[in-house]
Amino acid sequence: MLTLRKSKPGFGLDLFEGVEAPAPAAGDVTVRVEHAGICGSDVHAYEWTDGYGFMVPYLPITMGHEFAGYVVRAGAGVTMAEGTRVTVMPGVDCGVCANCLRGNQRNCLRRTAIGLSRNGGFARYVTVPAGNCLALPDAVDTELGALTEPLCVGAEAVLTGGVGLGDTVMVMGPGTIGQAAALFARAAGAGKVFVVGKADGPRFDVVRALGFDRILDVAEAPLAELMGGLKADVVIEATGYPPSVIDGLGVLRKGGVLVVAGIHPGPLTLPLTDFVRNRHQLRATHGCDRPTWDKVLTLLSRDPERFRPMITHRLPLERGIEGFELARQRAASKVMLRP
Repeated sequence: MLTLRKSKPGFGLDLFEGVEAPAPAAGDVTVRVEHAGICGSDVHAYEWTDGYGFMVPYLPITMGHEFAGYVVRAGAGVTMAEGTRVTVMPGVDCGVCANCLRGNQRNCLRRTAIGLSRNGGFARYVTVPAGNCLALPDAVDTELGALTEPLCVGAEAVLTGGVGLGDTVMVMGPGTIGQAAALFARAAGAGKVFVVGKADGPRFDVVRALGFDRILDVAEAPLAELMGGLKADVVIEATGYPPSVIDGLGVLRKGGVLVVAGIHPGPLTLPLTDFVRNRHQLRATHGCDRPTWDKVLTLLSRDPERFRPMITHRLPLERGIEGFELARQRAASKVMLRP
């Protein structure tokens, strides 16, 4: 079968014919992938930016961690019926480390990730633990099901920031994670939601289609100037560009919270005196807990078409490299591949 793989360290990916999904062992299922999204993390691995060296021991590996499809085969002990439509949580816990034994699976010390450290969804079939599969609600098709993972990441950022009723929220970065954060900030009751980007015309169009009109383009003026003195209660950073954190702190009210959700290729120099005097709270979010998946699927099922504008490009897997370049050049929002 055709797969899109990271074969070696360095720039690029390879389309490869010949890798077959293994038969499911006890507790596993084989999923026929219908849709798989290209994530910003995938693009970082494609470019081989700093922070992805952890993948080296697992190469070559089939990428893709945002996907949905149908269970076509189940291993021993699995109660999920064949034919079930599922989305797949990419984080796989070991179940035996100290944190897992304490019930703190999110902080598993030996966690692996489908699509980054074990074979993922840029393939027609993939075998995964059954416990990582969540049945899709009837109203949610597999294309929207493949959006669940980035939606959960955005929702977790909103939860981490403690967004509340009437809050002014600034989302930095108009990509998929930023779009998701804006949507769930609105769902949490935010009074105003600003979305910030830099000459991001195609993604700004998606943000507007999602119902947001407070869009700030820092290609036109500095962020503080664009805000006109208004301060945010919560800033959610989803740019992956370290200086944006400083810009975000510059428009954060005293005692406000800035959540870093982006994956950054380099370090940040923080002006600590201002940070301390303003009592700013800097928090990090990465991935999400199982309860967040359940909440997002519930909200997604209530009005699924509200989320459809996030998907701007649909390509067959054999055009996957083209999809990565579209995402890399910010000419697309979410690129969905069809294995």
